[in-house]
Amino acid sequence: MNIHLTKSQIGLDGVPAAETVLSHVDGERGELIIAGEHVADLAARSSFEGVTARLWSGATGRTIGEADVRKGLGAARERAFARLPELLPATRGMSIVDGFRAAIAGLRAESGLDHEATIVGACPVIAGALVQRAKGSEPVAPDSNLSHASDTLAMLRGARPAPREVTALDAYLVTVCDHGMNASTFTTRVVASTQADLFAAVTAGYCALTGPLHGGAPEPVLEMLDAIGTRERIQPWVDDALSRGERLMGFGHRVYRVRDPRADVLKAAIERLAAEGANLPFAGEVEAYIRDALKRKNPDRPLETNVEFFTAILLDALDIPRQAFTPIFAVARAAGWTAHAREQQRTGRLIRPSSSYVGRMPDPSGG
Repeated sequence: MNIHLTKSQIGLDGVPAAETVLSHVDGERGELIIAGEHVADLAARSSFEGVTARLWSGATGRTIGEADVRKGLGAARERAFARLPELLPATRGMSIVDGFRAAIAGLRAESGLDHEATIVGACPVIAGALVQRAKGSEPVAPDSNLSHASDTLAMLRGARPAPREVTALDAYLVTVCDHGMNASTFTTRVVASTQADLFAAVTAGYCALTGPLHGGAPEPVLEMLDAIGTRERIQPWVDDALSRGERLMGFGHRVYRVRDPRADVLKAAIERLAAEGANLPFAGEVEAYIRDALKRKNPDRPLETNVEFFTAILLDALDIPRQAFTPIFAVARAAGWTAHAREQQRTGRLIRPSSSYVGRMPDPSGG
């Protein structure tokens, strides 16, 4: 007998697929907890290395210190740079997004070294090399003495960043390092559940991230701001788009029914940049008008600003090319992916959901 599922059931909305100590998303309350801390508190007092240590400790069941992670990632960045002559040829002729996928797939286990650090350390090196190549320049060597955020910006831009810029990127890396059972993390856990290695699991996770409904969303936010162009055009442009039923990029979320808590963390980081002299676009005015317009259109359940809106503004303010937004998302999320893969392998089982067959059944008479 065919059983027809609801739209929610088909999308597995609210269906637990694993037990985890890594992160928790409460869409009704607008709450994100990562490794036992609310995301705003974590971003205020932890570095990327610190939250990565917490995630890896939870995933493996052994205590891993922030200093150990910082040292391990620094060494891993240097190893990844030494391997660029092997990794980059496979990316020739590809976009930054696709080239990143090909290079990540080329990573391999290194004897006696933690796979987690190898992967997370390689991500900014690969992203930086692809960005430099797009500009016609040679890759910038990493500096293992720098923080992960500082070295990431230096490799992307070819110059040491200002402290305020490092602080802003570090806040971003912490804020988006993990987010419950999102599409890319679920993909990572499915692959890890087969006992495939972390390199295969993370490559699969990145492939899921590249979709426009997941990690590919921030760049269209800037395209929308480009289309609006000036302050005088905000109201007519937005009203016209809504009258045509168009989707406004950076608003609404599959899980959050109220404001995405990550949006406020990144908005605060942007405001700090602006206060310290950064040249930022008129995004704040656009956001305010769109929120009011959406509230008028659907007062019972207006769409709130999501993390992609402020991600786009923040990364653009840091002079990171739009084409690199998805790889930079992966630089952060790789911490969560590796943790979830380890946790799945250690505590989970093979993820093997069923499906509801709605096709034609054989004729019982055999005719």
